Amino acid sequence: SEEALMRFGGATRRSYSSAGYPNVPLSAPLPNVPNPLFAAVGGHDKYETKITTLENGLRVASQNKFGQFCTVGILVNSGSRHEVKYLSGISHFLEKLAFSSTAQFGSKDEILLTLEKHGGICDCQSSRDTTMFAVSAEVKGLETVVNLLADVVLQPRFTDEELEMTRMAVRFELEDLNMRPDPEPLLTEMIHAAAYRSNTVGLPRFSPTENIDKIDQTLLHTYLQNYYTPDRIVLAGVGMEHERLVEYASKYLQGVTPSWGTGKVIDVDRSIAQYTGGIIKVEKDMRDVSLGPTPIPELCHIMIGLESCSFLEEDFIPFAVLNMMMGGGGSFSAGGPGKGMFTRLYLNFWLIHHEHHWMYNATSYHHSYEDTGLLCIHASADPRQVREMVEIITREFILMAGDVGENELERAKTQLKSMLMMNLESRPVIFEDIGRQVLATETRKLPHELCRLISNVRASDIKRVTSKMLRSKASVAALGDLSELPTMEHIQQALSSKDGRLPRIYRLFR
Repeated sequence: SEEALMRFGGATRRSYSSAGYPNVPLSAPLPNVPNPLFAAVGGHDKYETKITTLENGLRVASQNKFGQFCTVGILVNSGSRHEVKYLSGISHFLEKLAFSSTAQFGSKDEILLTLEKHGGICDCQSSRDTTMFAVSAEVKGLETVVNLLADVVLQPRFTDEELEMTRMAVRFELEDLNMRPDPEPLLTEMIHAAAYRSNTVGLPRFSPTENIDKIDQTLLHTYLQNYYTPDRIVLAGVGMEHERLVEYASKYLQGVTPSWGTGKVIDVDRSIAQYTGGIIKVEKDMRDVSLGPTPIPELCHIMIGLESCSFLEEDFIPFAVLNMMMGGGGSFSAGGPGKGMFTRLYLNFWLIHHEHHWMYNATSYHHSYEDTGLLCIHASADPRQVREMVEIITREFILMAGDVGENELERAKTQLKSMLMMNLESRPVIFEDIGRQVLATETRKLPHELCRLISNVRASDIKRVTSKMLRSKASVAALGDLSELPTMEHIQQALSSKDGRLPRIYRLFR
């Protein structure tokens, strides 16, 4: 009635027509509807990262986030780079063995059933420098999750049956790595092995075939005794009260005797990455990589890299902007600037210089670690075009040290900030960001700090870091039919020249 409408806000007859209340403004509350309650942030500090170090040296880091689910996990400063005194492949095995039977849980199925009660999922990923055990579940099951994580990391059983299943899984993954049409993971392995020959991040990320049968429980326990120590571990979480996480960490991660005992730590490798440069070539017939009525054409894949910097250095941000500016993608890519169509590689190879239509892919990658970094360009083309493709890559490296357009620089910075902020909307990504930063630096740079650093990058910074990078020796990974591949000496000469061109070769017969 009109009396009721007037009682709920003194409304005049102007709107609410769609709700059956004509001529009442939308700002007036609906009749007979309770006033809404909105979630309010009780201060900015409530959602900042908090860090606590326990008595045994283990660090606990968390950030609260609205919602009924949380992500919590354990990150260990342990990866393939630490296997120099061991058989390569231990980290690969530990990744596959994760969330198997423990002192409390008799099997992987029992672990999954426990997580299922709290809507939980689990995952383990190992990289060259970090191993990460993570669980996403309801906040009310936080204590159960922390207890489970502590047991998985500190009390694994490594039964003979589990080890045999892991050997089968590793063999399958190695076969898949060599057969898949996308060679990027294999090329990444090769470029690291070339850039850091036989040291730290150049050690194999995947277990070599000859080591699969040699890795046993004794070897795993010896490795874990040295690297899975509290001072090398961070418990990170997103979506819970920090005090609760610290309480459960103290309860389940302190004073616990791991399954490998408490022997003295003697073999921790603290080597600093030594950049060597070099070339690794794998001759491979790529014609049968993709069978079927429309097979992928035979391609040769080249990746060329130069040393950049570690993520602890100030130049890391300019290198991240440079990598975004180069961008690239496949020749079949579609979409707007968010997919890289206005990046330098995409513009130069397909949108402007149509004579490069024969290139199937040109993409920039930046790998960064706590003591080194590697900026690479990966390109693919028909084996007959390999020499020209290599010259195009070397010329792009030289052009990085040239003039940088104001528009392309601002676009790259905006795109980098946009990608950063969009990724950090995801709870698992926030968790990984917190864990990795605290593991490496004891602190965490918040997104607004990173955005400010990105905004401060100037064209002169890009030219400075590029000039420094071009003084390093080249690293090359080549896969496929390499009959037309230039020599390493010629590639290095091109990267040391003013225009990036390869030395001319004159042949009497072709």
